[in-house]
Parts: sequence; C-alpha cells; structure tokens
Amino acid sequence: MAEPSTTSGAPPERGRLREVALVFLRLGATAFGGPAAHVALMQDEFVERRRWVDRARFLDLLGAVNLIPGPNSTEMAIHLGYIRAGWPGLVVAGACFILPAALMVSAIGWAYVTYGALPDATAVLSGLKPVVLVVVADALVKFGRTALTGWFQAALAAAALAAAALGVDELLVLAAAGAIGAARAGALRGRAAALVPLPLALAAATAPATPATLFWVFAKIGSVLFGSGYVLLAFLRTELVERLGWLTTPQLLDAVAVGQVTPGPVFTTATFVGWIAAGPAGAAAATAGIFLPAFVFVALSGPLVTRIRASPVAGAFLEGVTLASLGLMALVTAQLGLDALASHASWAIGAVAAALLFGFRVNSAWLVIGGAAAGWAIHFLR
Repeated sequence: MAEPSTTSGAPPERGRLREVALVFLRLGATAFGGPAAHVALMQDEFVERRRWVDRARFLDLLGAVNLIPGPNSTEMAIHLGYIRAGWPGLVVAGACFILPAALMVSAIGWAYVTYGALPDATAVLSGLKPVVLVVVADALVKFGRTALTGWFQAALAAAALAAAALGVDELLVLAAAGAIGAARAGALRGRAAALVPLPLALAAATAPATPATLFWVFAKIGSVLFGSGYVLLAFLRTELVERLGWLTTPQLLDAVAVGQVTPGPVFTTATFVGWIAAGPAGAAAATAGIFLPAFVFVALSGPLVTRIRASPVAGAFLEGVTLASLGLMALVTAQLGLDALASHASWAIGAVAAALLFGFRVNSAWLVIGGAAAGWAIHFLR
C-alpha cells in the first residue's frame, strides 16, 4: 500500500490511531442509508473536512473497492484507516466502523428472539431518508466535478447508469467500463486489467448452525459477494433458507430489514442471523466471518491502487471503473429520491438539510441525527 499520511503538524502515531478509532466509531453509529450514503459521509469527513486524502485519490479508492468482493463502504473505511495510521489503522478503522452496528443489531436480535417481532422504525426512517438523499447528492456532484473532465467521461458514466438501470449486472458494468477506458487509451492490446482477486474457496458444511459453521458460511459469502443489499438477500436465501434450512423466509426478510434500518454496514444482517441461529456466540462468529474477507482483500489489493494509477494501461482501466461507479451512484441517488420524497414532510426535511449542508456546511452526521429526530417528532405530533 501507499505510505500512511504524514502531513505537517500531524499528531504522533498513537494520536492518529485514536483519531481513527473515534471518527469511525462515530460514523459507524450515525451512517444510515447504505453504501452510497456511507461513501458520501466519508467524502465529506475525510476529503472536505479532515483532508486525509484529496478527491482524486478518494475516487481511485472508490473504483478499487467496487472491484473486490465484500461491503464497499467498510472496505473504504479500511483503506482510509491505513492511509491515516498504517496497518494498525487498517484494523482499527474497519473494526470501529462495524462495531456500533453490530452491537445495535445484536440488541435487536435479542429482542426479536425474546419477543418475536422487530421494533417499529418507520418514524425515524421517514426523517432519515430525505437527509441521506441530500448527503448522497452533494457527494455525487463533487465527485462529478472531479471525474467528468470531458465528453467521453460524461458519456461513459451515463452509459453505465443506463446499463445498470436496465438490469445489467453491476460487476459486468464496472469491468466493461474499465475495458472501454483502457481501449480508448490505446493500451489494451488484447490484455485484461483487473483488481478482482480470486475468491477464497471456503467450504461450508451442511450442518446444524453453530458458531463454527456460521463463521465458515459467512466467510464464504463475504469472499464472493458483489453488489448491493438486494444481492445479499438473494445469496442468503439460497444458502440459509433453501440449502441449510437455518432460517425461514420471513426471518430472512426481517434480518435484511434490520441491516437496512440500522447505521453502519448493511452486512451486519449476518449479526442478526447469527443471533437467531446460535445466540451471542453465533452473532459474533457470523459477523467475524462476513467481514474478515474485506480486511484481507483490502490488504492484498491496496498496493495495486498506486501502481495502477501510475500505469497508462491500468490507470485508464481504473478511470473507466471510477466513471462507472459514479453512474451506479447516480442511479442509487435517483432510487433514493423516489423512496425518500414521498410526503410534504419529507420534502420539508430534505429542503432544510440541503440549506444547512450547502449554505452552512453543517457536518453531515449532525444532519442525519437531526433528520431522525425530525421524523420521530412529526410522526408523534400528528
């Protein structure tokens, strides 16, 4: 990997590690809205405010994490932790981003097993969604200013958006955009450039749900899974409902819902599944299993990012992947808009969030907290 940040006036190593831990614990506790929203929050925090990386390097990392399996926003956190505080920062950033959500999901898992139902989060979500939309749109505009430097870049991002909207697989969109970028540079010449590592061949025994079997099943899933939470749903249904019989379909839908409505990585769905299947030990094992490959893949692929950018062939490929990532992010933003702006109240919350973010640069974490509080208040004042 590239050397960690050593900017002038930076605190000593222990201070940087403490900074990494605190900021990712806060993000893990407040980053609602899925991977696109998490990336937007990190852009605001680490590019605009803390300046750990510039926008171009952040975009390179975004392209890189889209080409490896696992939870993209967690992988971005792991990269950023390494840049700030070296190998300890790599571990601490990822763990601290995951921990708040894992603890919240564990508490919900306990309540679910005890009482047989999920808590109602409708009120909070109604206020969160328009705020998340504003934060993601802000990041998308900033990324676009950096990456869309000409007609070709804009056309490639638009083509990726259209292909994804038509249902083309996300990984195929990314790989095709990379190949087009490299071909345009006149450097492909029959060779394929890619960051995708060979998925780990982890066997999952068909056996009762125990901490050990949960770990291996989720390690396999974390090693090969690309795409969104909806892809995760399909994968889990095949493995846990149809093949292993550990969950019913309604339980699986509840598990995915919990991953969506809690902050932090959507993959903490695994924590909920583990708790249902084998209690606290099962929750810990499932969480470790699904996230461990992300740490491994970032550690293995990280050194390639700088080399790829320095190579005309691979640099053009990475630029194409980055542009496709922007197209995919634009599609997610549009989908968020259709879901988030469903009432006059949501429009009002979104307008206030936009005014505070664009006019006063209020920290996006505070906007998220404020949106949740506004949604709760409006729901109970009606």
